[in-house]
Amino acid sequence: MGERMDLAIIIVNYNTRDDLHRCLSSIRQSRGPLHYEVVVVDNSSSDGSAEMVREKHPWVQHLVVNDYNGGYAYANNIGLRLLGYAQGRPLEELPRYALLLNPDTVLPPEALAEMVAFMDAHPDVGVVGPKLVREDGSLDKACRRSFPTPAVSFYRLSGLAKLFPKSRRFGRYNLTYLDENEQADVDAVVGAFMLMRSEALEQAGLLDEAFFMYGEDLDLCYRIKEHGWRVVYNPAVTVLHRKGAASRKASRRAIRAFYDAMKIFHDKHYRAQTFFLINWAIDLGIVLLRSIALLLDRLRPPRRKRVASA
Repeated sequence: MGERMDLAIIIVNYNTRDDLHRCLSSIRQSRGPLHYEVVVVDNSSSDGSAEMVREKHPWVQHLVVNDYNGGYAYANNIGLRLLGYAQGRPLEELPRYALLLNPDTVLPPEALAEMVAFMDAHPDVGVVGPKLVREDGSLDKACRRSFPTPAVSFYRLSGLAKLFPKSRRFGRYNLTYLDENEQADVDAVVGAFMLMRSEALEQAGLLDEAFFMYGEDLDLCYRIKEHGWRVVYNPAVTVLHRKGAASRKASRRAIRAFYDAMKIFHDKHYRAQTFFLINWAIDLGIVLLRSIALLLDRLRPPRRKRVASA
């Protein structure tokens, strides 16, 4: 059997070869006594990503090249199953922790060891995420979130969250009323860097493949919290997130997936206990916002295309 692995790292890539190279290089430079394996799942990229991994990163233990792009949840589940998750194996045969990591992240050398040490020191934590920062040094607000209940979603989509970011009522979606440098229990962290305890992941199950892109991390945190685990934002570790590289290259598909994820999450977790008129209003709001976002995307030059995911 050998010693139990500390960490499984799953990276899903779609046409972000250069970002993936930077990400893998940063992992390779990690310090600390960690036994880890890396799985790169390529979603049928056309930019030579898989060839780059084979040529420049032969140390990567597993490279899976999909025949088609089945989405983020689909590809992550391939990587997780490859390492034994959701296969009915004893917990002792699985890595102690699983990390979902985006290829557009760059890790400091101590990041992996420090995040694993945090989990070791807090056995009631099922999920932890670091402070993610953009290239300009600003906080990636998606790295700590509340669940998008009808009220929380209304505050964000109506603009109230932006007008009153320090309000504990209106600023709940991205928790903008909290100090970005203080540790906090949160509802969810983002799948760009989502470190999970294997026991929690096995209890909750894998990512829901109904989500093509966006929302699957919220849903998985929701299910993990249902099993009594804490989800924590840990700003003692800071990771660079060069956000949106893949979605900008297929912005219209990403926009549709973003708004589809809103509806999937609401239908799955809130529709049954929400008054039917509010459900109708939410459905209409999603359709209108998606239409506006697609129109704006059509008008933007390629370098400014983006998805409004915070």
